[in-house]
Amino acid sequence: MKIQPLSPGQIGAEISQLDLRATTAEDAKRIRQAVYEHKLVIFHGQSPSPEEYIEFSRKIGRPQVYFQQNYHHPKYPELFVSSNVLEDGKKVGVSGTGRYWHTDYQFFQEPLPLVMVYPQILPKAKRETYFIDMQRVYEALPAELRNLVEGRRAIQEGKWRYKITPEDIDKALVDIVAAVEKQVPAITHPAVIEHPLTGRKSLYVSSGFTTGLEGLSHEENRALMAKLFAFIEQDAHVQSYSYQPGDVLLWENRALLHKASDNPLGEPSKSYRIGIYDELPFYKS
Repeated sequence: MKIQPLSPGQIGAEISQLDLRATTAEDAKRIRQAVYEHKLVIFHGQSPSPEEYIEFSRKIGRPQVYFQQNYHHPKYPELFVSSNVLEDGKKVGVSGTGRYWHTDYQFFQEPLPLVMVYPQILPKAKRETYFIDMQRVYEALPAELRNLVEGRRAIQEGKWRYKITPEDIDKALVDIVAAVEKQVPAITHPAVIEHPLTGRKSLYVSSGFTTGLEGLSHEENRALMAKLFAFIEQDAHVQSYSYQPGDVLLWENRALLHKASDNPLGEPSKSYRIGIYDELPFYKS
């Protein structure tokens, strides 16, 4: 197995000379270390079956089962399916997922440390994931913004990203939102987190899920979030990855925000995502 960092200044490393289906315990240890060091690792030329893909995830950590069943693969609940492709005439998974800046499960008390994506069908136009290194963003924060986020807790809410299901038909929007809020109530995490192994600090907010900081008024939060997100999401901080057939990507949610690209209307697209717990605390207390 060979680990090759990408160009200087870029997030990530490529891992070659490895078939994911034949990963050993020692390989898995090195892969985890590479993820913590490089934040993103890329495997090319892979072709695991769903069972083999899940088995590889178990070697890296503990695969998650997403809390909403409509995202599940019908046979393999560990697979979060992002798809606009009908299978036997039936809808499987959810289309158009993650097209906003976020880190997965940020609105839960136990966020997802690692995420892995394995495209099954790529559109003819490019399919991309965009990344922002929040450790670098934290280190580059202007003093004015850093002073406002240090020592505060950020409010995370998942309800605004809920996707309507057939069961929601004939329900009022206010009732749908209330039901989602009951299932996933707003929670807080530190706005700045410290990595449990490396000790590096990350800014842990996103325009997808973060609605404000505790202790500030609505007006103060509205102004601060606008400034924070404008700084975070500037083009200079964004790195894109364009998928090729056989690619598998594995990245660390502690350090990276990500966002899926739009899909051209009418072009088929399908991918399998697995969230993985690495049995470390998400951040130092």
